[in-house]
Amino acid sequence: MLAFPLLYLVYLLLGAVVGLLAGLLGIGGGLVIVPALLYVFTHELALPAQLAMPMAIATSLSTIVFTGLSSAFTHYRLGNIRAAIVLWCVLGIALGALLGPQVATRIPVESLKTTFAILVILLALQMVFIKPKKSDNKISTLTLVLIGFVTGIISSFMGIGGGAILVPALVWFRIDIKQAIGCAAFCGVIIAIFGSLSFIQAGWLLENLPPGSFGYIYLPATLGIVITSVFTARLGAKISHHLDTQRLKQIFAGFLLIVSLRMLLG
Repeated sequence: MLAFPLLYLVYLLLGAVVGLLAGLLGIGGGLVIVPALLYVFTHELALPAQLAMPMAIATSLSTIVFTGLSSAFTHYRLGNIRAAIVLWCVLGIALGALLGPQVATRIPVESLKTTFAILVILLALQMVFIKPKKSDNKISTLTLVLIGFVTGIISSFMGIGGGAILVPALVWFRIDIKQAIGCAAFCGVIIAIFGSLSFIQAGWLLENLPPGSFGYIYLPATLGIVITSVFTARLGAKISHHLDTQRLKQIFAGFLLIVSLRMLLG
């Protein structure tokens, strides 16, 4: 087992990688953070999988609260956030994000790992093969609430920001893609806040969590990841202007497939 200083260095390096990927590809870090923390929690902190998996998801969500704020504020300044869309989406997201963690902490860990891995595979395939398309349908307030609710459940269940689900859904209903991305950035923060609160409540009375836990959130990992990801996300955004990000997304999707299959195969 690694000593705490070396383990904290792992969290810092993980944050650096996550921030870079977020800036380069415009994705949330949960798809990387959750499998990485699951490995660290089970092998280095010697936590049972029944605790390690929800803790990895909860900690991932807690990092998005901080890193997502910067992205959402930038989109707000660029005028990419439409109040009418955000208002109704957030209503559904808040409900879904409170429900997702309650489900995640009550199902068997193997079922949770399998569901997570399958959802990651679907998102990876979407990243490679499906581009946002528009339909002839206009969006209604009820549809926005339902989209938000589904996004909130899945995203808080997986520990991700939700952009991979929300952006294609909004674009399908003829929302400009820049505004869809801006609204998803803001909604990702709401998912992270309500999802984190729900995970805190679910783990509040547990006595076998490691020191430094706040409910299911492991604060040392949260702090380490946030410290570096905030800076590398800006670097990744600058680099993305000079690289073929579609090719990078394909490579990253391949990586996600490998990680997911590894989780499925135990």
